[in-house]
Amino acid sequence: MPWTARSRRFARACQSATGSSYRIQIGGSVEESGKGQTSINAQIPIMIVAVLTLLMVQLQSVARVLMVVFTAPLGLIGVVLTLLLFGQPFGFVAMLGVIAMFGIIMRNSVIVVDQIEQDIAAGHKRFDAIVGATVRRFRPITLTAAAAVLALIPLLRSNFFGPMTTALMGGITSATILTLFYLPALYAMSFRVRNDEREPPTPSAPGAVHTGNSA
Repeated sequence: MPWTARSRRFARACQSATGSSYRIQIGGSVEESGKGQTSINAQIPIMIVAVLTLLMVQLQSVARVLMVVFTAPLGLIGVVLTLLLFGQPFGFVAMLGVIAMFGIIMRNSVIVVDQIEQDIAAGHKRFDAIVGATVRRFRPITLTAAAAVLALIPLLRSNFFGPMTTALMGGITSATILTLFYLPALYAMSFRVRNDEREPPTPSAPGAVHTGNSA
């Protein structure tokens, strides 16, 4: 971390100036934050395995799971901008907010992908299913995100929860907007969906007789 590097340089400068030996120990809230960070890092592999397992059970496709996972980093754009704007540090508490934000973003992505698959199964063309599912899910997703962001406003001025709140508000806002444009385009690109593709031909029923002219 930058503060540890500055502390070491300061200790070396004092030692060279006075000839004495100085020792710097980390304590207080910084020490507790480091302990919490270590405990979270130990649980991250378990969290990743659990999330991927649940996504695979729901979507039943590696390609769709990867699409949902790739939408999660979109929130980092808003996180960085809002932390810089409000002058908040990216520490242990802010990282908790980023982890929670990833879950919210992937939930929204699962909703959109699942709706697309339902529309395709109902007989819609793939392009129409992508557009229709995104339009229908736009309002509930944006309203849910807006409610979550507005509910965090009381914590924005908190000294302890401020960084987490700032990260959540910025990440949810940016990711919600970007996901509704990025995910449909990613789905169409991954499955090579074109707006001029035709519907697959319907197989004829057994025993049907085809005639050259229709009455």
